[in-house]
Amino acid sequence: MRPRTVSPLSADPAAAAPRSFAIGGHVIAAAKAAPGLHLVATPIGNLGDITLRALETLAGVDIVACEDTRITRRLLERFSISTRLMQYHEHNAEQARPKILAALAQGSSLALVSDAGTPLISDPGFKLVREVTAAGFAVTTMPGPSSVLAALTVAALPTDRFFFEGFLPAKSHARRTRLAELARIDATLVMFESGARVQDSLSDLAAIMGGRDAAICREMTKLHEEVRRARLSDLAAIAGTLETRGEFVLVIGPPDANADIVDDDALDALLRAALARSSVKDAVAEAVALSGRARRDVYARALELAKDRDDG
Repeated sequence: MRPRTVSPLSADPAAAAPRSFAIGGHVIAAAKAAPGLHLVATPIGNLGDITLRALETLAGVDIVACEDTRITRRLLERFSISTRLMQYHEHNAEQARPKILAALAQGSSLALVSDAGTPLISDPGFKLVREVTAAGFAVTTMPGPSSVLAALTVAALPTDRFFFEGFLPAKSHARRTRLAELARIDATLVMFESGARVQDSLSDLAAIMGGRDAAICREMTKLHEEVRRARLSDLAAIAGTLETRGEFVLVIGPPDANADIVDDDALDALLRAALARSSVKDAVAEAVALSGRARRDVYARALELAKDRDDG
């Protein structure tokens, strides 16, 4: 059985057909899902991580709303689920939400999934959930896989308090500015990064928080899963040797309560980068803003670095 892709959310004669899913050749009947929106977590890599409740829900709803029908179709076909598919992503969300609300008003049941992991984590589902709840329809969740929690638990870093940032800015200056703000948070930091930018991001992380312990988690739960644990400065030094294919989660330990937010080595890296493109005055202003260190100390160090550069 193949899932069908639809655009309009009109009544479907096949909706009354028996609902089921299959595991290991065994067909399991699925009850019709209750009306409302069902948030379903899907595997981040290994399809074996899908939950039985998620499978029953995906088989039991009238429609599955997903980011990319090709990706979700592979998941549904793997478990012989034939539920209709519709696209819901950041580019069509404004047009798709009214259709979903209209279907809910008719008593339909819909599942929302992301391409991988838990819906609403770095995807556009928040506005849909807000409008669905505002309209008085039920929203339920089928918890399951999450790359944020998977990376956090294998990083060997404190887990009692953490802050999820999502993706960092693409431009270095904006990224460093944001990292300087994040450096002040007394918690383990978790962020996503693409393979194309992971080396640049690690360089900027080392410049701002180089003394902290960290972990690079790549392709979590997949065949080529890889976790590297070290100080940020050391991870940045080997960034050029990393395999860049796949998805990365970066986990950075919290600041040392007795240390500067930006240590001396990280301050030097900040100043050298700033001095390479601007005057001492502007470099000091930038480093003070990013580091939170006293201006007089930053200025004195900038003069030393500028002298060494000129002498060299």
